[in-house]
Amino acid sequence: MLISIKSACYSLLFLMVFITHTSVAEPVYKEVKNTVQKPSLNDNNSWFEDFKNTATDKQLYQFLYNMPKGGDLHHHSSGSNLPSWWYELALDKTKNGGYTYFTRTKTALCNGYGQNEFGFSPQLLTFHTISLSNYQKLSECEQGNYKALNKLSKVEIKAWKNSIWLDKPHEGRDEFFQTHWQRLNDLTANPYIAAEMLVKNMKAFSNEGLLYLEAQVNVNYKSKVDGTPYSQEEALKIVTDRLNQADAINTGVTVRLQYALLRFTPNAEEQLVSIYKFVDQHRDIYVGINMVGREDNPQGHPLRFLPTLRKLRNVYPAIDLSIHAGESEAPNFNIRDSLLLGAKRIGHGVNLLDDPQTLLLMRHSQYLIEVNLISNLKLGYVNDFKEHPFPEFMRLGLPIALSTDDRGMWHSNMTDEFFVAVKHFNLSWDEITQLSKNSLSFGFLDQNTKQELLSRFDKNISEFENNFIKHHEKSLVHKPKFNQFILTHYPRVAN
Repeated sequence: MLISIKSACYSLLFLMVFITHTSVAEPVYKEVKNTVQKPSLNDNNSWFEDFKNTATDKQLYQFLYNMPKGGDLHHHSSGSNLPSWWYELALDKTKNGGYTYFTRTKTALCNGYGQNEFGFSPQLLTFHTISLSNYQKLSECEQGNYKALNKLSKVEIKAWKNSIWLDKPHEGRDEFFQTHWQRLNDLTANPYIAAEMLVKNMKAFSNEGLLYLEAQVNVNYKSKVDGTPYSQEEALKIVTDRLNQADAINTGVTVRLQYALLRFTPNAEEQLVSIYKFVDQHRDIYVGINMVGREDNPQGHPLRFLPTLRKLRNVYPAIDLSIHAGESEAPNFNIRDSLLLGAKRIGHGVNLLDDPQTLLLMRHSQYLIEVNLISNLKLGYVNDFKEHPFPEFMRLGLPIALSTDDRGMWHSNMTDEFFVAVKHFNLSWDEITQLSKNSLSFGFLDQNTKQELLSRFDKNISEFENNFIKHHEKSLVHKPKFNQFILTHYPRVAN
């Protein structure tokens, strides 16, 4: 009898969570007003409600772009770069370390290269980009399939850029996981490009008012101009030297790194041992380890790594873990199992509502969910923002923060994430500011730096509030540069 009553309680709890989750309101804002009511200074942040309820999309977006923000905790460095940045740096030898690149523009089959027993190459992918050193290793026939990147026509340049972001409605997770990095290929093996891209993101985030960036940057498998490998120490020095240059420091964005483990590779346990050792030796810049990769590949299931992590904790002081889990529309226990591994933060967590016991565990807890609204839509983990569990997480008391994931491949930014959240889920001012505070409070930072950033945020947001209340839209001095995601989905933002 006790078991039956207990089961009935869990069933009722799950039903209540499900009903709450599926009752998300439609977008709240209507493009019918041309003026915004002037806010007044009073209690309960009604100034923001007055503004929000009368703002056009354009006015709301400009407000959120100028608004001070916390940090980005879920940031794949190689996936966060705009296509135009990749093309620019691939051609600029003064910044890319002197490399020359070629890209595949034809797919003629050639004998003896990349073919299987049926005479077909599974690697025949247009705009697959290689360095000069690898181009020189190809047969004359294969070289004919490639063209120097600086010799592309205008049409080819546009097609090359479009090939590394999800620019078409039918493109989704298969296109993203199976072609984007494969096309970038040797560009991701260049530590100079990795360093420059990190600084480009710092500058862009600084313009949006961010204070902290926790980027996933690996320094293994990097290659020199002649094709010989860099050591991890050599590659890391290139990155840190760039971060110490004046233009990077002047952004005011504090940067720390995570090391990413591709979880479903055959030797992932061996890689984890190596990564753990390297991160332990570089705790001044590396603050955590992240397990990444498609969850629909069962080879990367979380508990695979439990024995290895237990052995590593016998040897090394604790290293913080942020693990991708719940990035799936199918129910599973990957979030629970990732917490068992020792994760302090969960990346995505989309299917958490299907695991009510873990949901209860994470309410008002020390575990944060890194929410990626745009990523989850673009990759089809939700079909519409109203399906996203974000408001359920937030209003049940789960610690959450907005993040950008692979923003270069969505052509988005952090303001876009806040805009989607406010527009579709009617966020209060307290909810908005708490998201930024969470992104700093749950960063894998030393306590002194964390407290400094939290104090800076409190100061910045207080000044922003007071200036907006006094001067209204005249206080919003920074004009946003719109990315393609926002222009495609919310065209009135730019009008």
